[in-house]
Amino acid sequence: MIAENVKHVLAEIAGGNPFGEKITLVAATKTRTAEEINEAIAAGVTDIGENKVQEFTEKFEAVHGANRHFIGHLQTNKVKYLIGKTHLIHSLDRFELADEIQKRAEKAGRTADCLIEINIGSELSKSGFALEEARGAYEKLLSYPNIRVKGLMAMLPLSDDAALLASLCRKMRALFEALREKDASIEHLSMGMSGDWRLCVENGSNMIRLGTSLFGPRNYPAQA
Repeated sequence: MIAENVKHVLAEIAGGNPFGEKITLVAATKTRTAEEINEAIAAGVTDIGENKVQEFTEKFEAVHGANRHFIGHLQTNKVKYLIGKTHLIHSLDRFELADEIQKRAEKAGRTADCLIEINIGSELSKSGFALEEARGAYEKLLSYPNIRVKGLMAMLPLSDDAALLASLCRKMRALFEALREKDASIEHLSMGMSGDWRLCVENGSNMIRLGTSLFGPRNYPAQA
């Protein structure tokens, strides 16, 4: 089933987005076993993303052949476990975190590629910079020598209002294009999960994070 789901999604996104850009599929592997993840990689997944640092480290040696992304909320005391092992950190959502990434990356002699997380729906339950703060945040992050901003990430609010969601996507796309005009490092607009990825792609996303669409419903461990 996993292989079939992967191939179906890859076929659907093969034509790119309406802006002529390739779409990168990041398999969201929260709660998934190494065997399931390796099956997805064998079927064509090139990028995988974990939400929790503990799972990232536990599965690291057992999973092979894919770029590793960190896509969840990142605590400052866990940054040290990711430096040098991540292709891209999607959730740079505050300067306290940037300070820690800078410190750890500098110590390791590395440059950490990151996406600025934008709270596009202005939701109290989600972290990230407000849209109106985004350009200022980007300018400030340029002063961190061991952080390289590679683009933007957002999670859309849960809503049945497709017009609202499309308008939020377009705001993200406009910001992405404005930053990319002056910075060749800006490549990724990470926006879209299993419930809304098609709408996000239609409105400019070029990186999607899919879990359920590839693996089926999550199996959460039973609580003791």
